[in-house]
Amino acid sequence: MRTPLVLLGAGHIGQTIARWLSECGDYEVMVADRDTQALKSVDGLDVQRSVVDSGDDGALQRLLDPADIVINALPFHMAIPVARAAAATGTHYFDLTEDVNATKAISQLAEQPHNANIAFMPQCGLAPGFIGIAAHALAQSFDVIHDVKMRVGALPEFPTNELKYNLTWSVDGLINEYCHPCEALHEGELQSVQALEGLEHFSLDGVEYEAFNTSGGLGTLCDTLKGQVRNLDYKSVRYPGHLERMRFLLDDLGLKRDQELIKSILRKGVPTTMRDVVLVFVTVSGLRNDKLVQEVFMRKIFATHAHGQYMSAIQSTTASGICTAVDLFREGKLAPRGFIRQESIALSAFLANRFGKVYAEAA
Repeated sequence: MRTPLVLLGAGHIGQTIARWLSECGDYEVMVADRDTQALKSVDGLDVQRSVVDSGDDGALQRLLDPADIVINALPFHMAIPVARAAAATGTHYFDLTEDVNATKAISQLAEQPHNANIAFMPQCGLAPGFIGIAAHALAQSFDVIHDVKMRVGALPEFPTNELKYNLTWSVDGLINEYCHPCEALHEGELQSVQALEGLEHFSLDGVEYEAFNTSGGLGTLCDTLKGQVRNLDYKSVRYPGHLERMRFLLDDLGLKRDQELIKSILRKGVPTTMRDVVLVFVTVSGLRNDKLVQEVFMRKIFATHAHGQYMSAIQSTTASGICTAVDLFREGKLAPRGFIRQESIALSAFLANRFGKVYAEAA
């Protein structure tokens, strides 16, 4: 019997989720979006379609009521309203949000007694999401953990403009992570650090990169590893020069205070690309058998081409995160209720899953 599931959002990532879950044969998928045009992205798939304004609580609850699971692939500001609707209908909730405040609110929602039988699992994408699963797995192999460094980049394969960047995912999410404070652990203490700070440079496979603080990528790891690790941080990876130009736009021109304007500028002036690369780079150092050692987890995942079209790396890696989480939940391999953290997924279970193999095959 197929599991009834509602997918909210038929955009860049949503259409990939819809295709994978409908083609595997284990899910009865309803794709909903407020934009009729957006729903054309799932034409030809074995899915139901519905035009629904997710801002209408009544319409949203009527949509979710028959479903066992809802996947929220809408912009981050819809995380809390959709999670509340899921709570009202008793529907298990999964999303892709990187927003720290939304995740905290969803955690509090899960703690309310009347929601005791519902699972809430936010942050099921790449970062937060898979990066936390990989980092947690590495950390568990140490007797004493000193430093955990998590670095992720969603980059154009062929940068050509002054920003050395192309749009590969949500502009709303990008600006959100560039403009909000970031969590970190320093000398064992939880700290709030500023986005676009902490610049560092490194190279991999002969390519030069920069990395700097951005919000949300740590997920719930600070809470999970507090008291066990000395230093823990997350940074986004870009090509050298990107940070300087974003600081000029956001800080010098003051566009951080007018985020709708900077989003409009980026949408109009920075091309999208399907030819991208996702870089996942985790290092953990500490003591094992009284020796100081370091472990590294690295993946470089490129866009793929099949049947005359590209699937971008950010599509496959993000869809992999949430499809794997939902699949493991359906199989009874995750907690059946309550707030579920990404790091509760074992890395080995993730990589063995039919959707998680996106990362395994890129080794």
